[in-house]
Amino acid sequence: MVLTRWDPFAEMRRFHHAFNRDSFNPRTWGFPIATNGAPNRNWHIPLDAVEDGDNLVLRASVPGVKPEDIEVTVEDGVLSIKGETQVGSEEKEGGYLMRERRIGSFHRSVRLPETVDTDKAESGYENGVLTITLPKIEAKKAKRLEIAVRKTTEAGNPEGKKK
Repeated sequence: MVLTRWDPFAEMRRFHHAFNRDSFNPRTWGFPIATNGAPNRNWHIPLDAVEDGDNLVLRASVPGVKPEDIEVTVEDGVLSIKGETQVGSEEKEGGYLMRERRIGSFHRSVRLPETVDTDKAESGYENGVLTITLPKIEAKKAKRLEIAVRKTTEAGNPEGKKK
């Protein structure tokens, strides 16, 4: 039997991928995409989670959002990132030929592993990327055990043992 390390973020990615396939698309089921005729302005930000030595590092892409417009909270082991993008100026003349930049509010939540110390979390923002560094708890780090090797004699008995 082979032991496999459980990666909660991989499970979330698998679920997210399965839910976003065409068969799970709300349009396929006939559900309304927006309420009261207004376009749906909620969107999810892309998020990377990397184990970097003794830290868990989360990087979220939030281009065009001011750091003061981003709210990061940790409650009951769940990290939440919230914010909102504003429209600078709407094009009144002509119209958009293509518009891919997202506007409106965004929200992303992830459950953190129990091995991180949320009290010592640090965050930074540079070039549209929010970085959150969470150190691992000292007591919960993996401990390496040295293997003691006993020497055996030619007869196959451990040294110092009599038959």
